[in-house]
Amino acid sequence: MESDKKQNHFFDTKDQATNLKKRSLRSGAVTLTSQGLIFLINIGSTMVLARLLTPRDYGMITMVAAITGFARIFSDLGLSSATIQRADINHMQISNLFWINAGTGAVITMIVAAVSPAVAWFYKTPQLLSITAVLSLNFLIIGLAIQHRALLTRQMQFFTMAKIQIFSTLLGITVAVFMAMHGYRYWALVLNTLSVSACNVICFWFVCKWRPGLPQRKSGVRPMLRFGSDIAGFNIINYFSRNLDNILIGRYYGTLALGHYSKAYQLLMLPIANLREPLNKVALPSLSRLQSEPEKYRSYYIKFISLLAFMSMPLVAFMFACSENIIRLVLGSQWIGANELFKILAFAAFIQPVLSTRGVVLLSTGQSRKYLWWGTGNAIVTTISFILGLPWGAKGVATAYATANYLLLYPSLFYVFKNSHLRVNDFFAAIYKPFTASLAMGIVCFLLQNSMKAGDDIFVLAICFVASLVVYLLAMVAVSGGTKDLREYYSYGRLAFTRK
Repeated sequence: MESDKKQNHFFDTKDQATNLKKRSLRSGAVTLTSQGLIFLINIGSTMVLARLLTPRDYGMITMVAAITGFARIFSDLGLSSATIQRADINHMQISNLFWINAGTGAVITMIVAAVSPAVAWFYKTPQLLSITAVLSLNFLIIGLAIQHRALLTRQMQFFTMAKIQIFSTLLGITVAVFMAMHGYRYWALVLNTLSVSACNVICFWFVCKWRPGLPQRKSGVRPMLRFGSDIAGFNIINYFSRNLDNILIGRYYGTLALGHYSKAYQLLMLPIANLREPLNKVALPSLSRLQSEPEKYRSYYIKFISLLAFMSMPLVAFMFACSENIIRLVLGSQWIGANELFKILAFAAFIQPVLSTRGVVLLSTGQSRKYLWWGTGNAIVTTISFILGLPWGAKGVATAYATANYLLLYPSLFYVFKNSHLRVNDFFAAIYKPFTASLAMGIVCFLLQNSMKAGDDIFVLAICFVASLVVYLLAMVAVSGGTKDLREYYSYGRLAFTRK
């Protein structure tokens, strides 16, 4: 009986209705803090590994990642989101989903290993055969903990997941640095991936006491499978369109160009992803609990996106203005060729975090089919932009991609918000103040950085950071209603860390 109570605890979400705002803020504070630590850990490891490995090593892993990352979508099949979003679930349903995820992971491992010779042939790089074959084991591993992670997310146990993520990241980096120092080159990055996944699975099983039962018929899992299939369809289409740039650049311009492009994108997205993904992860279960309360839903979303813009937009503006110093400090002077690509991609990244909430809106309200159609249209435009920019090399691809993001801005919001609790004006009103203040801050920071080009990178970044922070806060105060927003953001922090 005690065991049944522990297992059923992961299915019930009734207690979340009590003080959802405080729960969300605490969850957000925990995830942001943990992601901040992981960001610092990853920056440190990147500084070490970028000096031990070469752009070609990273280029080869990026080539394989375009294939393995696509295959990874099938191991989830959107079933983790179905577990999180659904109002009521039971042990039988989640057990069936577990076996579907585990079986799919095993099948994908065999398929990816089987196509590894084709990957090596396509890129004309023999080393990719063994790299792809070994990385295929990752699917077998991650399929064993998808539902355990989803149950913890459903219960908003983000502190527990944060500890697991930090521990796994540290373990993976330790393995990678050790391998790189002993001359194993790209194998250091391969073993890093496998180590992190294996550690995650062990920890999730240890923390989440739910254990799957045998598969059973008539469990009521079909609606969840339909929901998951729409998400999987979106992820497949979206992944192809978002990774087509890597495939095209690698195929037509080689590993060096791809190494610069991929590293510029990874370095830029490292802090952005560590901010955007944790907050979206908290918002999905929170908004899912409010889908039947239109006014509360709308209020939560507006405040959420406003806070996300307040944190993400000035960060991207700062990175754009100081890109050369950041690349030299983090990656080393041999990567300075990625500077122009970094700036172009930063233009797109300025609005990407807030735009990512479009998917959260559709999923939290159960509109999985609309989510799929939106992803299809977005993928078509993105693919066309890559093809149009390809003749001008990696810079052309990056420029076309950034342009497509802004061309899709209003039409995508209109489509996603139509017949929902939200209006397009809600989106622009929520981000207007951070948007304006970030532009002002970015201009000042850019001029200040240009005046100190001969200075030490750490000194320049420190001065620019302090000046940018001051200018940003002053600009927020200068914008109408900005002072009120700053007070509200401050109250969020107090509420998140207050015990009572």
